[in-house]
Amino acid sequence: MSLGAHLIELRNRLIISAIAIAVALVAGWFLSSWVWDMLRQPILDLEVDGRRALIQYTDVSSGFDTKIQISLFIAVLLASPVWLYQIWAFIVPGLKRKEKWYAIGFLGTAVPLFLVGIYAGWSVLPNIVRLMSTFQPQEDAFNIEARTYLDFTIKLLLAVGIGFVMPVFLVLLNFIGVLRGQSILKSWRLAILLIILFAAITTPAADLGSMFLLAAPIVVLYFAAAGVAILHDKRIDKRRSAELAEYDLEGDGSSESNASAESA
Repeated sequence: MSLGAHLIELRNRLIISAIAIAVALVAGWFLSSWVWDMLRQPILDLEVDGRRALIQYTDVSSGFDTKIQISLFIAVLLASPVWLYQIWAFIVPGLKRKEKWYAIGFLGTAVPLFLVGIYAGWSVLPNIVRLMSTFQPQEDAFNIEARTYLDFTIKLLLAVGIGFVMPVFLVLLNFIGVLRGQSILKSWRLAILLIILFAAITTPAADLGSMFLLAAPIVVLYFAAAGVAILHDKRIDKRRSAELAEYDLEGDGSSESNASAESA
């Protein structure tokens, strides 16, 4: 395909992705109130603890803008199978047949792990809100702007979701022959350090419990990815050894027949 044909294909796949997100945006609009009630629940729980907590809308359009932002976030999640497929469908022509199956397996594993990561981020969100509220005097009200709080929660959920997907990406690199399993395992010290730094950046520095709660499953997934990669490397090495042994046997047999023919 020429460069122009590739650009046309990219445009068509972007249009399909945009249509899928637009259709999911309708469902996101109806689900936005329920999702917003869940997201702001940690703020409301502060009142149970005796704190005066309130979410504020600072201008006339804040409520509408917040609803649109939540709807778009839901739409991106609901349409993720479509736009992820469009991304891979654009890349697939450049891959071998076996690598296409690896890509499909990557998508089938990455999407559930991404959703699990979002749930993990949601699980630690109340602890983060409760911790950060303790730095203010008890007699002061804990008022927060709706847009600011929504941006914080969405960034937290997306960051944790992406963190849960990274080990699967390592497995994909191993399956297509870019990275060896032993290389993944030998780098475990650096990996744990980076994972802890990632968890520390995602959560407040004072909330050590939430930091380790996020880091622990990612570390487990990292070692699981290393184990899968090592098992895959052993299977590939065994298959290659068998192929080389068979080739050597065939070569030895032909050489012996040639030698006998020459002596005759």
